[in-house]
Amino acid sequence: MENLQDDKHRDLSKNKSDGTNKFLTTDQGVKINDDNNSLKAGERGPSLLEDFILREKITHFDHERIPERIVHARGSGAHGFFEVTNPIPELTKAGFLQEKGQKTPVFTRFSTVAGGQGSTDLARDARGFAVKFYTQEGIYDLVGINIPVFFIQDASKFPDLVHALKPEPNTEIPQASSAHDTFWDFISLMPESMHMIMWIMSDRAIPRSYRMMEGFGVHTFRLINEANESSFVKFHWKPKLGTHAVVWDEAQKISGKNSDFHRQDLWDAIDMGNFPEWELGVQVIPAADENKYEFDLLDPTKLVPEELVPVTIVGRMVLNKNPDNFFAETEQIAFHPGHVVPGIDFSNDPLLQGRLFSYTDTQLSRLGSPNFHEIPINRSISPVHNNQRDGHMRQEINTGRVNYHPNSLAGGCPFQAKVSEGGFSSFEERIDSHKTRGRSESFNDHFGQAKLFFNSQTDAEKSHIVRALRFELGKVETTAIRVRMLGLLSQVDQKLAEQVAKGLGATVPPVLERPLNHGVSPENEMGDQESQTREQSVAASDALTMVKNPTNSATIASRKVAIICNEGVSEACVNNMKNALLKADAKGFIIAPHLGSLLTQENGAIPVDFSFLTASSVLFDAVYVPDGEELNALAENDDVSEFLNDAYKHCKVIGADGQASKVINAAPFASKINNDDDGLILTNEKGSADFAQEFIAAMGKHRFWEREVNLYN
Repeated sequence: MENLQDDKHRDLSKNKSDGTNKFLTTDQGVKINDDNNSLKAGERGPSLLEDFILREKITHFDHERIPERIVHARGSGAHGFFEVTNPIPELTKAGFLQEKGQKTPVFTRFSTVAGGQGSTDLARDARGFAVKFYTQEGIYDLVGINIPVFFIQDASKFPDLVHALKPEPNTEIPQASSAHDTFWDFISLMPESMHMIMWIMSDRAIPRSYRMMEGFGVHTFRLINEANESSFVKFHWKPKLGTHAVVWDEAQKISGKNSDFHRQDLWDAIDMGNFPEWELGVQVIPAADENKYEFDLLDPTKLVPEELVPVTIVGRMVLNKNPDNFFAETEQIAFHPGHVVPGIDFSNDPLLQGRLFSYTDTQLSRLGSPNFHEIPINRSISPVHNNQRDGHMRQEINTGRVNYHPNSLAGGCPFQAKVSEGGFSSFEERIDSHKTRGRSESFNDHFGQAKLFFNSQTDAEKSHIVRALRFELGKVETTAIRVRMLGLLSQVDQKLAEQVAKGLGATVPPVLERPLNHGVSPENEMGDQESQTREQSVAASDALTMVKNPTNSATIASRKVAIICNEGVSEACVNNMKNALLKADAKGFIIAPHLGSLLTQENGAIPVDFSFLTASSVLFDAVYVPDGEELNALAENDDVSEFLNDAYKHCKVIGADGQASKVINAAPFASKINNDDDGLILTNEKGSADFAQEFIAAMGKHRFWEREVNLYN
């Protein structure tokens, strides 16, 4: 038996593969000359279907996981509607954008990208923001994320990006995290990723709620009007509640306290009638201005600054119904950027071109059938008539003998629709180019917009980026990878690189260090494609900072306040705060040492929502301590001390009414309190009429980052 096992081991070992000092090949053994660029009709032209290398690579990638999504596996969704507020018939003939007040049903799915279904909602990651419009002309899917750019410029590198980002294949560790060697090894060799790295290391990657994050279509698309005139367009979703995030320490603790934090937040908000809402905006660039800017509109690692092209609001989306069944709806919904309607078309963005092939292929693997469009959540409300038949899990019962076109036996039905009858027709863009694997020189600026993003941040936000990079690169074991990353960071901002290096106990290299990529000819070496950092026409943009972002609404609607109580609490203070919060569309929750109810100072009783065992500061937006009789017991309670200390460290509003200020003064952070801290609302006057309003006004400012000066400097 032992010999048989040895033979089996030897047989298995024959299947092992090591690519060291070997040429890159296709699955058929053909050596690959260029693995970094898809085959295009000209450097800025569309990708070609004949690119067997791209199709093989993406097909294999699309089928690597069954049935969970390879990316965006962990998600939440809801039903709602889109309403036109500013029709744009002069720009597009898309039927759902023609009339003011016109409503279209939607289903929106939010997600993390890297982690599996069982991972945490609070991973540092981009967030999927995909909207399915059930229009009268067919399905339109706007499939984006909460960041306006992406890591890579060409779809050929998407499998490599996700392979590097996912858990390392030898250990399947770490889950839902980019803080490991393979990810940063890839990034350190891909300078085109530096703009996205600035975004993903910022607080944008750890949103407070799905309801409080922006969404972007990422790519440049086309709008086509009735006169067949084309404009380029970028899509934006702007949240009614403003754009907000948590801090990294908070995110880590939320993951431990409630890994379903975002999923539950979305469900609870809709369940309580606090319907999430976003405005849909467009940046429209006339076709004549395609080459006007210092960046290329076809480059998915670039954005269009709002100072150059303002965002025009065209409508609003409201999510007002939770799914009836998570699997049947949220899990089985199938998005595809190629699901468009007349009036919306594609650009030659090489990442978008690859996605147009990839998504259908992915759905075939994940949902197991070419009939995934017949699953109820994916069905068009516009009638479907074609000659596609049969296949696994077919539900449509087609009558008649004809399943081909053209035909005479069925009178030629179903007919082709003329453009004037609503038939889809691709924009007739002139293409006159050589087939090539390459990239336009206009894609070569890898650092200009990374600088723009970093320069746009407030000091607190820059500090968070520094600490995020220290954390991520601090998890990297290979010194050479850290050094390469410091070299790339120095081309974004020298001070940024130096601050990160200080936390790593390293020094910034004098020049960018880049190893030879063995087996690739020098003319195709990505690193040898010199970055031509261009001066930006916009030096800084408030739209890129969360603190100054124009969408940063002062509303506290749907915010949660922890009200820390003990026996003998002042019922008058509690009710005054609760009522004031309700008027502001927020809600207070009673947190106490035990569940059940508390005897109040007035000999009444108030119910307890959470004990300190079932609640945590990180699950609330602010903390309030009302006056009462047993405040000394609260002041000496370690759970209360931890609760308040986290709220202070995370720069949240803390209030104490009447004598409750003694609880604050007993907290660990008391010695660090700055008298100018507007986020600490304290009064010695029990039940002050202005106290609740002052507390709510402070909550409208959301966070008080000045505290971090004392905490981290």
